[in-house]
Amino acid sequence: MSGGRERFLRAIAQCVPAARIEEIRLFAPMRQGGVESGVAVITAAREIADGAGVRHTIFRAQYRLTLKGPERGKWDVSVTEEADAPEGTVDDVVRGVLRRSGEEPEPERLAGDALHGALLDDTWTGAR
Repeated sequence: MSGGRERFLRAIAQCVPAARIEEIRLFAPMRQGGVESGVAVITAAREIADGAGVRHTIFRAQYRLTLKGPERGKWDVSVTEEADAPEGTVDDVVRGVLRRSGEEPEPERLAGDALHGALLDDTWTGAR
């Protein structure tokens, strides 16, 4: 995993409580003009259950990492709550993003428990 993607996942986990994250869909990072950028769609469990069945909060996360030039190393990330949605909505959102971007491959899917394990892994924390 690239340094930018690892850093991106850590930033997401700081913005959205890791225990709430059910799935992250990571779109392939893009490099253009010395800048790497990436997008993810996050499905999180709602904090408060309602009587309308299982619902989720959908977040959009974006990062931008400057790789070259005088601002080399500059890091920007944003995580925005986009919607309160029923189960299955994320598939529709992802299909729409893929259609608009013209990308063919499906984004990488990372289940919440895999993210939790990765965040606890010594290789991510730098502990030895």
